[in-house]
Amino acid sequence: MKRICVYSGSNLGVRPEYKEMTKALGLVLVKNNIELVYGGSKFGLMGEIANYMLDNNGRVTGVMPGGLFPNEVINDRLTRFIEVKNMHERKQTMADLSDGFIAIPGGVGTFEELFETYSWAQLGIHKKPIGIFNISNFFDSFIAMMQTIVNEGFMNPSNTQLVLVSSNPDELVSQMIHYIPPVLGNKWQQLEPAL
Repeated sequence: MKRICVYSGSNLGVRPEYKEMTKALGLVLVKNNIELVYGGSKFGLMGEIANYMLDNNGRVTGVMPGGLFPNEVINDRLTRFIEVKNMHERKQTMADLSDGFIAIPGGVGTFEELFETYSWAQLGIHKKPIGIFNISNFFDSFIAMMQTIVNEGFMNPSNTQLVLVSSNPDELVSQMIHYIPPVLGNKWQQLEPAL
């Protein structure tokens, strides 16, 4: 695994452990010689993981649409900065560059990226690991919602295996390095043969 895309908040959040554990994840990536791919900002948890990795001789690639954000937001320390046309191209570029994905606490944008990556996995568009770094139980409601979707018949139970969850950064990255894509059940239940 050479590169992991991290989806994260453009703000720091209210709990100090968000920042602390984000840096811990960055250190694990550096120790495993894994490059960070992310949205290119110097602020929020995005900036924390990027700058911490750069401070510890890690490699960081930022991807950002031109003209969408103020220049002050762009991290000018990056190993590589890629400017793209729009948000769709940004997400596609980040996905193409990466061997896996990790979501850490963030806002609507973080969840949008996580859901799209998850959706692509269940459709077989990619077979890359998706990790959730569950700092301070931030993603508990997301995990519960995925189970509700299964319970209510809108997703095959096997699709929950597409997401790896841990509150320990070493454990999460190890799970991703050793990930074997699960065998998924039929996505379209109405195609199941009648008994």
